Amino acid sequence: MTIPHELRRLADAELSLPSRLGYVALMLCALAMTAIVTSLWLTEPVLPARTQIAFAGMTLIGMSWVSFTAWVLTHRRTLLARHRIIAGRMAVTFSALFLLGALAVGYTNGGSAPYAAGALGIVFLAGAIFMLVRAQRTFGRLIDRRDALQGEIGKTDP
Repeated sequence: MTIPHELRRLADAELSLPSRLGYVALMLCALAMTAIVTSLWLTEPVLPARTQIAFAGMTLIGMSWVSFTAWVLTHRRTLLARHRIIAGRMAVTFSALFLLGALAVGYTNGGSAPYAAGALGIVFLAGAIFMLVRAQRTFGRLIDRRDALQGEIGKTDP
């Protein structure tokens, strides 16, 4: 039995070197951001409470991305696009938190800067939702293809 060209192309795309290098780059950026934010947070004990909360949140977000990329990079097999769905959900959650935080600061303090950050948060959230929907469609196509192949195998078995 030969593997159809489309299935081979999908598997190669999931296992490609550029994909792995992208996850390594994401991990390095997340590590750098987390190290910077955590060092600022720990070396400045007189920061206001809301700044301490923001730094704690950014540290948790950074560690979440580091953990995610470590999980993806340690799996040698194709993850059937589950990793993209998880990344999309994380991005939607973190973008929504950013947007809500910016709007909360704008509401409590006034000024235009928090609302400008909120507008950027809307762009981030829209992009994250787009990527999540695309990942879910890709996952659905892979599952449909798997089911079709299982059906073909079931028809040929005596």
